[in-house]
Amino acid sequence: MNLLKTYILPRILQWFLVVFIGISATFLIPRLSPVNPVDEMLARMTAFQSMNPEAFASMRESTMALYGLDKTLPEQYIAYWGRLLQGDLGPSFGNFPRPVSDVIAVALPWTIGLLGVATAISWTAGVLLGALAGYYHDRRWAQGLERVVVTVYPVPYLIIAFILILIFAAWLKWFPLVGGSRGDPALTWEYISTLLYFGFLPGLSIVIGATAFRFIMAKSLTTTEIASDYVQYAELAAVPKRKIILFYVARNTMLPQVTDLALSLGAIFEGALITEVLFAYPGIGFVTYNAIYNGDYNVIMGITLLSIVGIATASLLIDLLYPVFDPRVRLR
Repeated sequence: MNLLKTYILPRILQWFLVVFIGISATFLIPRLSPVNPVDEMLARMTAFQSMNPEAFASMRESTMALYGLDKTLPEQYIAYWGRLLQGDLGPSFGNFPRPVSDVIAVALPWTIGLLGVATAISWTAGVLLGALAGYYHDRRWAQGLERVVVTVYPVPYLIIAFILILIFAAWLKWFPLVGGSRGDPALTWEYISTLLYFGFLPGLSIVIGATAFRFIMAKSLTTTEIASDYVQYAELAAVPKRKIILFYVARNTMLPQVTDLALSLGAIFEGALITEVLFAYPGIGFVTYNAIYNGDYNVIMGITLLSIVGIATASLLIDLLYPVFDPRVRLR
């Protein structure tokens, strides 16, 4: 009961506060901008044709009313929360009258599939390889692996993506340059195989850099952990190496790495903008780029809201799981 009052409830309230402030800021920032999205849209529509000023003014008033921008700021704010609670993010400026929720719903599975798998692979590989290299730090293979990782880590994943494109798409022609899977989504091997085919290079470009980062973090934590008294005692007591690595070293370095995993999974909803644009991969990042380019503020706001809720929820879940991983939290 004490844990509920002093630990769980404050973090749930903090989640509500973070989401409320984030959503409110997402509402205010575009409206405080000097750029009016309706004027931008009408300017593109009338760029190659002349229009009667009265007709243009009438169209502007109708469009402002359509998007609810003809009301006062407090009225817009109340209406905004009313629509949001119903799951209505409004229509897309660039794909009118298509709802923003439909635009995001089509792109989100692509990004979850790409970043979800890439994050799981990079986190698992980085943690395991980093723990092994940290424990067997005097072995040649561990030293060689560390040199490779230290060389790869500073390279931007944009450069890594270009290298992969040149080797596997342009030279060997094993994978396509751009695009997504073919056909309608279905749990069939034909559809899943096309997902793997089109998502391999974008995923690999993310996995390489992310694995290097997690390797360095895991090795650093392991190096500190193997100097502890209980690990030294376990080695003197001839405890099997595998047991020492898994239960004495890796387990005690897991807390910050689980935090990193949770935040990475929460950030999936932001998309991998550069990677998705570079490979023309139809995920959230590619949709965000097109929305920014076309001034589609409703889509930008929808994706921003999704990102805020995703990261805040991931932080809440990892906070609630801390007592499971660390008994010291329960004791407090």
